[in-house]
Amino acid sequence: MSSRRCAILFTIGVFIAAACTPAATTPGSSSTAAQATAGGAASTLVYYADVSDLISLDPAVAYEFSGILLVHNVYETLVKFEGADLATIKPSLAQSWDIKDSGSQWDITFKLKSGVKFASGNALTADDVVYSLQRVIKLNKSPAFLFTDIAQLKTDSIKASDPSTVVVSMPKTASPQGLLSILTFTVGGIVDSKDVKAKEAAGDSGSGYLLDHSSGSGPFLIDHWTKNSEVLLKANAGYGGTKPTLAGVLVKHVPESTNQQFALEKGDADVARNLSPQQIAALQGKPGVTTTTGNSLLLVYVGMNATVKPLDNVNVREALRMAVDYDGIVKDLLKGNAKKVQDIVPAGLAGYNDATPFQADVTKAKALLSQAGQDKVTLEFLVPTGPAPGGVAWSDLAAKLQSDWAKIGVTVTIKQTTQAELLTTYRAQKGQLVMILWGPDFPDPDANVGPWTDYAAKSIAYRNGWDDKIALKGRDAALITDPAKRTAAYKEITDYVLHNGPYVVLYQPTELFGLRSNVKGFAWNPMGWLDFASITK
Repeated sequence: MSSRRCAILFTIGVFIAAACTPAATTPGSSSTAAQATAGGAASTLVYYADVSDLISLDPAVAYEFSGILLVHNVYETLVKFEGADLATIKPSLAQSWDIKDSGSQWDITFKLKSGVKFASGNALTADDVVYSLQRVIKLNKSPAFLFTDIAQLKTDSIKASDPSTVVVSMPKTASPQGLLSILTFTVGGIVDSKDVKAKEAAGDSGSGYLLDHSSGSGPFLIDHWTKNSEVLLKANAGYGGTKPTLAGVLVKHVPESTNQQFALEKGDADVARNLSPQQIAALQGKPGVTTTTGNSLLLVYVGMNATVKPLDNVNVREALRMAVDYDGIVKDLLKGNAKKVQDIVPAGLAGYNDATPFQADVTKAKALLSQAGQDKVTLEFLVPTGPAPGGVAWSDLAAKLQSDWAKIGVTVTIKQTTQAELLTTYRAQKGQLVMILWGPDFPDPDANVGPWTDYAAKSIAYRNGWDDKIALKGRDAALITDPAKRTAAYKEITDYVLHNGPYVVLYQPTELFGLRSNVKGFAWNPMGWLDFASITK
């Protein structure tokens, strides 16, 4: 996850107060909203959350978590992941695909499923796919880099060879497996080209219309978006898949977690998105209410600047990893709302390495410092202000690490600053120890391995001044098309980074939700969405 989305996720998880981009209210929508009040129609799910990050409901524009949640339920993609499985790509609008080595490039041929219709009644054709994917590149909004930079696509890379076949060509320097993962994301949502072209204004490729309307083939369609208030999704009566049992989903903008909890207990909300661990604990045993968790792909970690002495010494870095009480962080500070992960690829992605060799071994850590000729070390520790993912204050997490490292003779001076200021320092390679979070931009191991190993990518490895030959293996692994061989390659890479890299990976946080007891089929996807069509009430 670029720091842009990293910051977005951080603020969503706490208290965001920023206003979202204005959107027009669909005429006549107020009566529909009144019918869909919480605790009203049993067929309407009422979802309370802070959705102040909502900018657009256009799949070529949405790149914030609230927009992604909604767009995911309105548009279908060529391929998809099912449930929380982010390792096995499944058919969606494409019934099959084939990756061919054409010598100078990769050609991925998608054969479209027959009989698919958009909510308008128009039939899906290859022209819709070409228009949709080219439209992302032409608009060049926040998620476009996934096509242009990661997959290295141009508009003429995407062509229809017949009404049911689309061929995407990409250079050998890009990963076809990575592109398939990207196409599962909302940026790969296919729009009804006939409908959208009719709504284009002043060369905007229909972005003004799709800001707060929909033109997809998914299980829901957008009834209206009222700025700073609500979004109502209605079931798509013409949906070709398993039809949702819900008539609609009302997403209410309620930024205050206390108000969310009150509405949930009263029965006005079916789902509360932004509850704290303390609120979740307070809900235990209350009638009509239950709680659940969901996985995320975030990693909370400490970066160690390899250009700063003695952090340039691999034994010093290993000593700092060895001294941390990871179990105490997860079990005590986070009250179990996290998974102990020490790999640079999060649990849930292909290539995840479940090895956790480090756990508060003071004797071994001191021995490593001694080997490095370091008895006493003093470092500055940059830490964000506010709460960290998982329900702990960044300051409390920093104090725990400060205490753990003091036991091996390493003194750290904590310097707290806003996340924006911290990132400015970090990106300039001016931090010594820096605590921050990261999550992938798309569900593929290369979305983490690339930034964390490749100095030339000017991302995480660069920020920590770590220029290592392992980057070459990371680039090669991204291009492997055989899933088993690719997984084996990432295992070798992550084993190496685990002991040689400039990182102390601390934990992978979980998401917390409050639900009414009659809500069934709620399953949070680690990429940040729900399949509303699978939920009953």
